[in-house]
Amino acid sequence: MRSTFHGLETAKRGMFTQQSALYTTGHNISNANTPGYTRQRINFQTTLPYPGIGMNRPQIPGQMGTGVEAGSVQRVRDSFLDLQFRGQNQTLGYYEAKASSLSQMEGILNEFSTDGISKVMGQFWQSLQDLSGNPENRGPRTVVLERGKAVADTFHYAYNSLTTIKKDLANEIGVSVTEVNSLLKQISEINKQIGEIEPHGYLPNDLYDQRDVLVDQLSKYVNIKVEKVASGGNASPIAEGQYNIKLIGADGTEQGDLVVEDIPSVIGMDPATDSDGDGVLDTPTGNVTNVTLNGTQISVSDFSKGKLKGIIETFGYGADQGAYPEMLKKLDKMAYEFATEFNKQHGLGVDFNGVDGKPFFDGVTSEAGAAANIFVAITDPNEIAAATKPSSPPVPPAPPVDQGDGSNALALSKVKEKPLAGLGSATVDSFYQGMIGRLGVETQEAKRQAANSGILLQSIEGNRQSISSVSLDEEFTDMVRFQHAYNAAARNITTVDEMLDKVINGMGRVGL
Repeated sequence: MRSTFHGLETAKRGMFTQQSALYTTGHNISNANTPGYTRQRINFQTTLPYPGIGMNRPQIPGQMGTGVEAGSVQRVRDSFLDLQFRGQNQTLGYYEAKASSLSQMEGILNEFSTDGISKVMGQFWQSLQDLSGNPENRGPRTVVLERGKAVADTFHYAYNSLTTIKKDLANEIGVSVTEVNSLLKQISEINKQIGEIEPHGYLPNDLYDQRDVLVDQLSKYVNIKVEKVASGGNASPIAEGQYNIKLIGADGTEQGDLVVEDIPSVIGMDPATDSDGDGVLDTPTGNVTNVTLNGTQISVSDFSKGKLKGIIETFGYGADQGAYPEMLKKLDKMAYEFATEFNKQHGLGVDFNGVDGKPFFDGVTSEAGAAANIFVAITDPNEIAAATKPSSPPVPPAPPVDQGDGSNALALSKVKEKPLAGLGSATVDSFYQGMIGRLGVETQEAKRQAANSGILLQSIEGNRQSISSVSLDEEFTDMVRFQHAYNAAARNITTVDEMLDKVINGMGRVGL
């Protein structure tokens, strides 16, 4: 037969287990507003029944229950939703980075278009037309000279502004690399703690939460794959183990290990400099040729989406790929073709003193650096070749040039309308407008993709929160439920105690 005190033990187990459930409910309520917290639940399980199987078991009608125990305290989380979230998060990080950097460039070039090059060049062409009607006057010549200097200065401004933004992007890459390496180190440290706790049979749920928050943050920077590795020892069957994190390439293949249990890797850039003295080459000194992982080079083309890839693609990679290198190259081409064609027409005329026109612009011997180096070579307004070169030399005492001839100045003003082969048969103005138009399309597309990715991410996060977040209404319901069960178990102890009191103190005392 079963023990006399069997009922007390069964009720005691019920009280202690409901008490554990109440404590877990309190922990959930306390962390209702804690970022990254995953609600926890008690996994109730019955204790071993009496009697156990054996040849000497007592002959009773059947096994009797011995109560309940808290088998484990488990997080309520869906790993598939985590996988979806991290995949969408790296897509959002990529497009947000591109949209932000392209918007900066668009802002500079739009300003350059409305109040910059278009306006300044319009004034330059108009000053040449004015000169063609009054070439013998020094005043219009001085205006042309100053307008030409303004054109050169505007090219300088656009070039310097784009270069400044590119430097800012280099610094942003450095900050992002530092953040990624910091996340890898933190994840490895938590992995180590988890690996020390799980073999003893415990579930370090709060450490799991901290690690998942860090992995979510990491997924915005680079494309990752998370593998779980069992801790060994006497770990619970539902223990999550340590994380091994892989860097995934554009084709879905593994490019290397970011974290192996408690050992973090180090990401860097090539070519780059160490901006913060931590020994990591993080800030690019030129177009990124490779991403490094523990010194191993990974081609940028093999580096998949994420914020880091989005910044690199805009900053520049390879020889001259990327939004900023391509835009600077187009700006140089525009400055070079404009100056070359203008100088060519200027050389067909003669100046105020009858001397053949010399180059109006200089510093444009090649496309590379033309926007940064262009300047007005003429210093004297009388050196402007406003007149057309005569077909034959004037015969003295005729003047060396007809100082009232402004035909070449008019021809110079019409360079504005001339299709240039080096610009794909486009005029200077239409080439620039095409640059702005294409940039606008790329920027809007990046913004659209970022918005769509954000909506999808919110939807996934909503599904994740519906499972993992703390619902105060649900916790209050559970709290009342566990409280009633606790009270019932306590009442059961009282009842059993009364029964035992009758047996112990009330039996064998006849007549009393």
